[in-house]
Amino acid sequence: MEKVVLMWLLYSIFADMEMELKMTWYRRQARRRRNLICRHLCRQRRGMARHYCSINATVPVLQRYYAGEDTRPDFRLSREAMQQLMVALKTDRQHGWGPTLETLVFLFWLATGSAYRVVSRVFSMPLPTVHRVVHRMVDELVAVLPQFVHFPRTQEELQVVGDGFARLANHQAFGKAAGAVDGCHIRIKCPGGPDGHDYNNRKLFPSVVLQAVCDHQGRFIDIFVGYPGSVHDARILKNSPIYTRGTYPPPGYFLLADGGYYHTI
Repeated sequence: MEKVVLMWLLYSIFADMEMELKMTWYRRQARRRRNLICRHLCRQRRGMARHYCSINATVPVLQRYYAGEDTRPDFRLSREAMQQLMVALKTDRQHGWGPTLETLVFLFWLATGSAYRVVSRVFSMPLPTVHRVVHRMVDELVAVLPQFVHFPRTQEELQVVGDGFARLANHQAFGKAAGAVDGCHIRIKCPGGPDGHDYNNRKLFPSVVLQAVCDHQGRFIDIFVGYPGSVHDARILKNSPIYTRGTYPPPGYFLLADGGYYHTI
């Protein structure tokens, strides 16, 4: 009986040793594979980045984009405008899904107002990745916003705006118009709490108000956003920087507006 027990103990010891040797070998092999993958991902061609995330070519949105079809149904921007945006962002990341795909994801999210989960399914992309892409692109877009949304910087540019409004109105009285101001309701999910009803606008849906000043071509030259939907346009203007700081329009010029701003003087 003692011999049987001794043999069983010896067998168990040798079996454990063999198993430990096998596990050590497997761990070494796994570490070696990880190192090879990391070297492959970090290796770059001259002037080119290697992206470790592969694009799903069966995604209909991407098929239409890369086939040269009209981009406005999916992204609400022309192909030329999208290319200009990508150039302006000057995104040159050395990893991830690539600047083109990340810009498409961000624009689709903006254009459709869809949830992250929906965008994830549309682009066949992980949900956390969509979240990171959207937030990163927002930061990059806000950083370059002053390059495009700004007041006329010279007297000549201001005169071009005035002449443009005069041509639109077919009257020289509008030659001193420096822009047109109005508000737009951006639909949101109604916040909770006792003040949530303040976001319900006169059209009976929750929103925040975007106040914008545009030039004669409809291009934004100033934006002010954040007030609840129930706040009147005139009150928002009175609390915006262009009114409180008197930054715009310059003396001798005026802004065009509708009757809702009549008492904002």
